[in-house]
Amino acid sequence: MNWIRTTAHRWKHPGEIWLQIRKRLVVILPTSVLVLVLLNCSPKTASVSLPVDPPESFAESGVQPVPEQWWTVFEDSELNALVDSALNSNFNLKTAWERLRAAQAVVDRESARFSPRLDGSVRAEKNRSQSQFRDSEVLQLGLSSEYEIDLWGQIRSGVDAERFRAQASYADYQTAALSLTAEIIRTWYQLAEAQSQLQLANEQVETNEQVLHLIKARFGNGLVRGVDILRQQQLVERSKEQKIASEMRLQIIKHQLAVLLGFEPRRTFGFDVGQLPELPPLPDAGVPVDLVQRRPDVQSAYYLLQSADRELASAISRRYPRLNLAASISTAAINADKLFDDWAYSVAGNLLAPIFYGGQINAEIDRSEAIRQQRLYEYGQAVLTAFREVEDALLQEQKQAESIESLKSQVRLSEQTYEQLQLAYFNGMSNYLDVLTALDEQQRLQRNLLAANLELLEYRIALYRALAGGFETKRETVSPG
Repeated sequence: MNWIRTTAHRWKHPGEIWLQIRKRLVVILPTSVLVLVLLNCSPKTASVSLPVDPPESFAESGVQPVPEQWWTVFEDSELNALVDSALNSNFNLKTAWERLRAAQAVVDRESARFSPRLDGSVRAEKNRSQSQFRDSEVLQLGLSSEYEIDLWGQIRSGVDAERFRAQASYADYQTAALSLTAEIIRTWYQLAEAQSQLQLANEQVETNEQVLHLIKARFGNGLVRGVDILRQQQLVERSKEQKIASEMRLQIIKHQLAVLLGFEPRRTFGFDVGQLPELPPLPDAGVPVDLVQRRPDVQSAYYLLQSADRELASAISRRYPRLNLAASISTAAINADKLFDDWAYSVAGNLLAPIFYGGQINAEIDRSEAIRQQRLYEYGQAVLTAFREVEDALLQEQKQAESIESLKSQVRLSEQTYEQLQLAYFNGMSNYLDVLTALDEQQRLQRNLLAANLELLEYRIALYRALAGGFETKRETVSPG
């Protein structure tokens, strides 16, 4: 169905043309309003409920609340400075921010469809006739406008879909910031443990060399066998190998930290890492259903589900007619002083309904329905994963603490075993292989205890990471959508 009115007149005052346009709109607009009243039944969006039943509580919980900047619970000023630096300079986080900006720009682009389009044109033409030996000039000015009335909410659904997608990008940015802070803290304390391991390796090399020196002295007095010296030399070399591995690991961790901070790998920092800290009190795990609202990765999955729902509504609305309005005004003259004397205008309404598209529209609806269902399953999986990560971290910390107590007992027993076997060996009551085995086992357990303490701290970091919500960074000025 089309309404078109085009005419041309010559007026002394350009404002008279708007009076004529309003007269034409009196014909078009009532019909358009009637269409809106009779047909405006746009597809409704479905409400989204939690796809899984959350547990009533977690297996274990403390009483210490988790602050927004959760890494401050370790009370390490140098660590806090590192996190602040990483949040400003890390390239992965910058990338996530630019993805957010791009998503916001798409929202602005799609929102522009709510406004009419206005185009202007200017044309100047000069012709020369050889037969008449004279020139002719034509000057033209024009304005045209188009506007689509959102009968079925197709435009609104499309804009809402992009807005939810931008909110998902914002949640992804918060997730990236949260993951970065956890990685910085984990790397920082890995560096502390690596330094302790290197210090322990140096001490063990020194101890083994002292024992070797003592055995050589006793060998000179004919009190030990030559094979005992060889066995002790093997242990010395093995401890040196352990020292080399510790040095390599320490440098690699420094490289990792530098890159996380946005610097080249060999960049050095003047921070004093110190020792591994004592664990803060166990945090309050809260109610599982609140975790769904707090974690940005779960919120991202939720926003993507909402976006898919709006995309489905937009696809369904393509089955119904579209109403477009258009208007234009132009003037032309052969002389510039007469340019505004002759005007032409047109006002048109166009109602376009799909009749046959070879199944394209229905196929798009089917695709959108499948994507919405896919997003629903992804949302459910994100919720379950959030619950599992909290439960895993709580269990791992509990069992790791028990394992550390066992390791401490083993270290204590190994030290006693070594001292007694060494005394028996020097008194000729034991062979050196038993002493060597006991010393090797003692040193292995000492290294394992250091690693176990780091692992316990990493489980606590994982727990904070699983419980924490998003937080604002200095880069943020406004939140999307």
